[in-house]
Amino acid sequence: MEEMERDPRVCVMGEDVGHYGGSYKVTKDLAKIFGDLRVLDTPIAENSFTGMAVGAAMTGLRPVVEGMNMGFLLLAFNQISDNCGMLHYTSGGQFTIPTVIRGPGGVGRQLGAEHSQRLESYFQSIPGIQMVACSTPYNAKGLMKAAIRSENPVVLFEHVLLYNLKERIPDEEYVLSLEEAEMVRPGEHVTILTYSRMRYHVMQAAKTLVNKGYDPEVIDIRSLKPFDLYTIGNSVKKTHRVLIVEECMRTGGIGASLTAAINENFHDYLDAPIVCLSSQDVPTPYAGTLEEWTVVQPPQIVTAVEQLCQ
Repeated sequence: MEEMERDPRVCVMGEDVGHYGGSYKVTKDLAKIFGDLRVLDTPIAENSFTGMAVGAAMTGLRPVVEGMNMGFLLLAFNQISDNCGMLHYTSGGQFTIPTVIRGPGGVGRQLGAEHSQRLESYFQSIPGIQMVACSTPYNAKGLMKAAIRSENPVVLFEHVLLYNLKERIPDEEYVLSLEEAEMVRPGEHVTILTYSRMRYHVMQAAKTLVNKGYDPEVIDIRSLKPFDLYTIGNSVKKTHRVLIVEECMRTGGIGASLTAAINENFHDYLDAPIVCLSSQDVPTPYAGTLEEWTVVQPPQIVTAVEQLCQ
């Protein structure tokens, strides 16, 4: 709302974003304030309205596209990849595509396989787009504002299980960097890199680890593309041990890319192999108990740190 008041070029489009207020009420009341053209209810056709957003961005608007569920944006993969990511380059710089693509994703509570997808693994290899994942109300707002103001196409990942978090945020305006990690907890013994919902599993495990005499350093990487290798590297040089905790899939996930980047840049500082805890490479089961088994849980994080620090 603040960015739409500040800049008349900012508009929102997606399924039920208008009078219904969004499936998770992220766009609540925006249609009443800004009207039906700036908060556009679209048909159920992700490829069409994402393509429309790219065209709108090319002609000077700053669209914010909502995928009602991030899994649905697979239907717009061509628009996000071939259009959003590449047009600035393939037009020889004639066009910029200042588009934000956002929506809820991740493993929820028994939402079934199609609604429990982690699209960061799908989108990370697309040239020309940035990816960020918010984890708190504070950084959700700061990253959203930064994404809307960016000249680059930005994919902003929100998590279905984090919408109910509450936090006091500043009255004054603030905008966060799209390329910086957040130091959540300084420590000496091991660097734990995480993002989105897993931040909370890591912090739960950190309490247990501190009681057991360990001092973990926890970093919310936030920027999934590009990685903040400055912050990550300084931490690795201090602790010499790395644990990555993600909800993404193990094969081809963010953890795999992060492991490669750390090994490539900071291998000489490591005293132990990098350990990566990821979700199981299976479609997320509907059954609650099976669903929990596919996702990393705090006791696994505690065990991994104990083994790393032996």
